Amino acid sequence: MKKTSSPDLEDDLRPEYDLHALRLVARGPGRRKTGEVTIQLASDVAEVFPDAQSVNEALRFLMRVTRKELSHSDS
Repeated sequence: MKKTSSPDLEDDLRPEYDLHALRLVARGPGRRKTGEVTIQLASDVAEVFPDAQSVNEALRFLMRVTRKELSHSDS
């Protein structure tokens, strides 16, 4: 049986309630973790780095090499 709404139904929500300010919380298996940053890789880069772990490992290596190069150039 189909429910019908009453035409004389009144909205008892107070005008000072701002529903646009509500923060939505994603639930379920596809949600991001708190503090997690998402970036999009170019397709050619994504072919070489299949997952986040491999991307992070490569970037950490690059950071170590860059730090070594900068410390050698300061001497």
